[in-house]
Amino acid sequence: MNLPITALFKTTLLLTLITLLSHVAQGQDKQTKFPQRSLQALRITEAPRIDGVLDEPIWQQAEIATQFIQNRPNPGVVERLPTEVRIVYDDVAIYVGAVMHDVSQDSIFRELGRRDDLGNTDWFGVFFDTYKDQINGFGFFVTPAGVQLDARYSSNGEDFSWNAVWESSAKLEGTDWVAELKIPYSAIRFSSKQEQVWGLNLMRNRQSTRERFFWNHLEPGKDGFVNQWGLLQGLKDIEAPLRLSLTPYLSGYMERFPVDGQGKVEDTHYKNDMNVSGGLDLKYGINDAFTLDMTLIPDFSQVQSDNRVLNLSPFEQQFSENRPFFLEGTELFNKGNFFYSRRIGGTPTHYGTVYDKKKYKGYEVLQNPRETKMINGTKVSGRTQSGLGVGIFNAVVGRQHAVLQDSVGDRLEVETQPLTNYNIAVFDQSLKNNSYVTLVNTNVMRQGGTYDANLTGALFRFANKENKYAVNGKAALSQRYHTDSTNLGYMYELGFGKISGNVQYNLSHSVKSDTYDPNDLGILFVNNSIEEEANISYNKYEPFWKMQSLYTTLGAVYSRRYDPNVFQNFVMYANANGTFKNFMSAGLSMNLEPVKTFDFFEPRAAGRYYVFPVNYSVNGWLSTDYRKRLAMEVGVFYRMFEENARRSLSVFLEPRFRVNNQLSFSYAFESGNRYDDIGFFANSETVNETGGTDKKIIFGLRDVNSVYNRLSGSYIFNNRMSLALRVRHNWSKVMAREFFALEPNGNLRSEAYDPETPNQNYNSFNLDMVYSWWFAPGSEISIVWKNAFEENVDTLEPRYFDNFSHTLTSPQSSTFSIKVLYYLDYLTMRSKLSKGRS
Repeated sequence: MNLPITALFKTTLLLTLITLLSHVAQGQDKQTKFPQRSLQALRITEAPRIDGVLDEPIWQQAEIATQFIQNRPNPGVVERLPTEVRIVYDDVAIYVGAVMHDVSQDSIFRELGRRDDLGNTDWFGVFFDTYKDQINGFGFFVTPAGVQLDARYSSNGEDFSWNAVWESSAKLEGTDWVAELKIPYSAIRFSSKQEQVWGLNLMRNRQSTRERFFWNHLEPGKDGFVNQWGLLQGLKDIEAPLRLSLTPYLSGYMERFPVDGQGKVEDTHYKNDMNVSGGLDLKYGINDAFTLDMTLIPDFSQVQSDNRVLNLSPFEQQFSENRPFFLEGTELFNKGNFFYSRRIGGTPTHYGTVYDKKKYKGYEVLQNPRETKMINGTKVSGRTQSGLGVGIFNAVVGRQHAVLQDSVGDRLEVETQPLTNYNIAVFDQSLKNNSYVTLVNTNVMRQGGTYDANLTGALFRFANKENKYAVNGKAALSQRYHTDSTNLGYMYELGFGKISGNVQYNLSHSVKSDTYDPNDLGILFVNNSIEEEANISYNKYEPFWKMQSLYTTLGAVYSRRYDPNVFQNFVMYANANGTFKNFMSAGLSMNLEPVKTFDFFEPRAAGRYYVFPVNYSVNGWLSTDYRKRLAMEVGVFYRMFEENARRSLSVFLEPRFRVNNQLSFSYAFESGNRYDDIGFFANSETVNETGGTDKKIIFGLRDVNSVYNRLSGSYIFNNRMSLALRVRHNWSKVMAREFFALEPNGNLRSEAYDPETPNQNYNSFNLDMVYSWWFAPGSEISIVWKNAFEENVDTLEPRYFDNFSHTLTSPQSSTFSIKVLYYLDYLTMRSKLSKGRS
């Protein structure tokens, strides 16, 4: 049964390797050379009106940037329908006027979307590298429907969670569309030099043909983004203004949640909770480069609900960050991936201790909040003229308690989280050739006897002048300070590779000691490892045959245990993905673990391991043309093992339907099935014949089935007002039917084990409905309704719809909240007061 998969895998590897070697032999690294462009900005004395009509005389006097060059699908081709951009500036802001010529209004796609959501639409973007370090930049976008987007760029990539306050307008004019932007100096950072030269690029997306154009050519085969921009010249005598803004908020919150009833609606008693709170976000420009960003008594009640699942793995579930304070302007703090922001306000440090039946014998847990409450947060960040980026972060989380009750009704309050202070400091020096050196320190200090933690890390990247080859590295030392000892751990990584061209490759070596633990403010699943990885890729960026583009990779990973130094794992992988000329995309990936490997984590016991069988996996996906009203994504994953009938099969389906430019729906379905799966079940203690205790690690042979459904819809009233709905249900069931004891050699032997609860039936359900109205720049009214249910029981509901019906009719928690944010800018208020006096 395994031969066809093995043959297919080996054939794919062989063909990929032959293609790569033949390409290397030909010595082709095709790159079209275009000279770096420059544009002269025009100083003006009277600001234009931001109305999407470029009828002021100053626009005709400014130099024109045109002849944009296609980046995809056919790189290097000059645009057929011209784009014309002019840039002017005064003492307050920089202004951009752009005209996008087209053949007809029907060819201009203009779907409405929420802020920072492009959708199926044309757009125009302008990019500024204000310190000209070729690594960091700002991006501002506008669509024909007037939707705004903005982003920060750094060595970490593109960050659309960053939001600035700026003005824009867009209008259709005959067969063309026009975008007009006003970007105040308070929205960006730049040096205090009298005459400045910035990095500049301009971008146009023409959705009807899915063509993207840049003013300064962006070579798809060249590493980096900001380093491929042109120049903006002529900026003289501009000064950073006093940057001071306040965003106070007022929030009303109502919650209704069940307190008893054993899962039956008719027997359930509910508790109602109401709360009115207020807080403040403050931004202050310390100087022309650095900004203080502070939040006092933050309210995160309206963020999107987490996608909770039944977690059978030995690792924690990692959640996405949805809180604005931790999303905006955090690119410096994310350097090196030492910072996992969900630690702040996340699960209490001692959350699980109250369930210890030995320590709290005779007690029942009444309340044990899963999250802690953040009191305040502060960020100071910026970059000097010499390219040194500095970031300081601090957050304080309050104490948290669980409530326990004994059989006579006496209650016990147990502290699960002490008062905790989180700190991060980052120093990031930008260097030539898209290179950098960075120092990071994270620190967690807890009140009382709970341990403190510290991590110090460094990372670097050095690329050659052509940005064709690069060496990179990272190292860190973790420390945990207890009352009587200190635990030290370390890690380091080194890598070298060819990072540009059609053929690219990478070699890396990494070590993580057995005591390395960054998880107090970071996240790491696997330590105690030594790993080597090598991969080579071949990419086609220009159209050929029936393809628009193609990306392929072939690689292998070999890992050993750090202590003891024994073999752990070996995996080979290959993948290919690309876009066809009809704009359908597809991908195929394969993994092969050709030898038995050793899993040191599944047993949940130090020094023990499970011998993992030889296995193969194949994953394929297909995505249709998203320009059409009905689009579809499908995916299939299959994994098989050289052990009994063990196998896994998952199917994913996501249709998307756009009713019109305002209303759209998306539905996602995924079915995952693991047949004859084997994994950790429990730790067992039994009394032997001599009266002693035998401790065993029990594994179970089980079927694990899961069904995931998500329905999303949105109605966009205009570019400032929207209504969104997201409904999600996840069901998983586990049926264990045979049990084994884990032997010291990692193998399993049959065990007569009779658990009280061999099965699990898990449900999580979330409903999020959000109404949002940006009634003024930076100011918003949001109304959110949430419904949530989570249950993990040992009684199986074998049929999905019976199970779903049970979920809907079970007691659920509901919240309703209204939040008003109002943006107050010092310069705007001063200007209005001055006009009022005059």
